[in-house]
Amino acid sequence: MTLNENEKTNERGCIVITGAAKGIGRAVADFLAKREDLLVLVDLECRPLAQLAAQNPDGILLVEGSVADPQTAKQVAQAAMSLGGARGLSHNAGIQRYGTAQDTSLETWDEVFDVNLRGAFLMAQALLPQLVQRRGSIVFMSSVQGLASQSNVAAYTSSKHALNGLTKSIAVDFAEQGVRANAVAPGSVNTPMLDWAVGLSDNPDALRHEIRNMHPLGRAAEPSEIASVVSFLLSEDAAFVTGEVLRVDGGLLARIPGAPSAAEKNDE
Repeated sequence: MTLNENEKTNERGCIVITGAAKGIGRAVADFLAKREDLLVLVDLECRPLAQLAAQNPDGILLVEGSVADPQTAKQVAQAAMSLGGARGLSHNAGIQRYGTAQDTSLETWDEVFDVNLRGAFLMAQALLPQLVQRRGSIVFMSSVQGLASQSNVAAYTSSKHALNGLTKSIAVDFAEQGVRANAVAPGSVNTPMLDWAVGLSDNPDALRHEIRNMHPLGRAAEPSEIASVVSFLLSEDAAFVTGEVLRVDGGLLARIPGAPSAAEKNDE
């Protein structure tokens, strides 16, 4: 695939952001829009993005559809070409479902893998010709559950472990062509997904307290804090970073569970 003269109108190229209507994806979109980057924003429902797109109608395009649908990926690639070609992909679309390997239905398993892994694969596959031409960067949104696992999340943690594998595969296969691929592994983040998960609890306040205490920094992250890391990995400041799964988890996986705290030691 080559860029014709019309498609070279903007030499900067654009960044594609999936899951852009809410949560981390929306934070990435807001962060990059403030820098006046050219953007293709993708989500199942794009109405929440209308006001953002209206601020730069020539530089922000919306694509509505499922990332698990090859037709959506095709539309995204076409939209990116109209903005000069993709120089970055920030894939944030993802869903969480609960269940063990015994009680997770095949339908639920497929639903999670369709969005969390198939969607990432389809978007990368559709955009790689453009990313190769621009020596661009991919940032997949993984999770600390792609490095470890909580209980009762068989499909979700499996999909995120697989996503980390896809990240490394792309990093190795396309390094010589100048494409970098990395993943971000957040801990708990104050997003609608976290709100939904907390809402399933019989005691949401206690669960919120537990979530804060799980992280040595004593809180969940804000979406903007994850977005700034995504922006770094997309940029030339990270030119020698590829194949990395970068934890942004407030120290969550750095601490051994069950160890006595300093306060508890002092009480002895």
